[in-house]
This record gives sequence, C-alpha cells and structure tokens, in this order.
Amino acid sequence: MTSRDPAPTFRPAAPADTSRCYEIEISSYEGDEAATREKIATRIAQYPEGFLVMELAGDIIGFINCGCAHEVVLADESFKELVGHDPMALNVVIMSVVIDRAHQGKGYASLMMRSFVERMRGIGKKTIHLMCKDRHVALYERLGYRYVKPSASDHGGMAWHEMVMDL
Repeated sequence: MTSRDPAPTFRPAAPADTSRCYEIEISSYEGDEAATREKIATRIAQYPEGFLVMELAGDIIGFINCGCAHEVVLADESFKELVGHDPMALNVVIMSVVIDRAHQGKGYASLMMRSFVERMRGIGKKTIHLMCKDRHVALYERLGYRYVKPSASDHGGMAWHEMVMDL
C-alpha cells in the first residue's frame, strides 16, 4: 500500500460474493486445500458475520472466513463445512485467509487480519485459532498469534501448524 492507494474497506460477505471469493480461493491455495464453491457458499449463508471481505475501489480483493466452536479441533475436516459450528461459541476457527494474487505483498493481509481480530474482539470472542503452513508461522507470530504445535491435519496433503491468539 502506498499513500496514493485508495483505502480498503471491510464488510460481511453476502451470497452474491460467492463466485468472486471462490475465484480468489482457488487461485491462492494449492491443490486440494482450496475450499469448494459450495463450502464458500455455506460459510457465507451460515455465518456471514464471520466471513469478512476486503474491497478496494468496490472490488473484492481478499477475505477471511471462520466458524465458532466450544471445543476446538483444528484437524476436524467436517468443521470446514461448519459441522459443529455454533455462532455463540467463544472460540473462532479461521478457515481461509486470502488476498488476490494481484494485490499480494502490499500489506493487505496484515491489515485484513487486524480488522478481523478487532471485529471478533468486538463481538466478545475469546480466542482465534488457525492452521498455517511453515512459511506463514512468522507472519502470524508478528500479528500476535502464538505457536501451539504441528497439526495432525494433512488437509490438501500438506503439513500444517496450529496457532492461537487470546483476545
């Protein structure tokens, strides 16, 4: 981001955002790790307040989506379809954090994550959990997450690390 760039805005996702979010998802994640269009539509429909889109000049350039759980098991694949999701639960589980490739490397992911954290704190959530690849551990640590352990998940056939932030 430069001082000449327009400021990004944030809002909850709407069903009309499904196709654009899916396009960003499949271009950002490798192989089978990307959510299907149906999973994205389900996440928007069932928990729009946990699906934050970032817009730049009216175009969606990234998003974060999550569900909430009383007991967090990050390796639970069914949770990615919001099985067991309870919007009243105090623990947030992030499923996707993505920025369109054309806008990566400009600080938007950090800005989007900070906005997401503030929104979750504002609605009374207590923790935010996520899984990330090795190369993203340091980024999430800089954003205030603490490393928990290597994950038992092999989602998409890859190795993952579990991290958490106390709000």
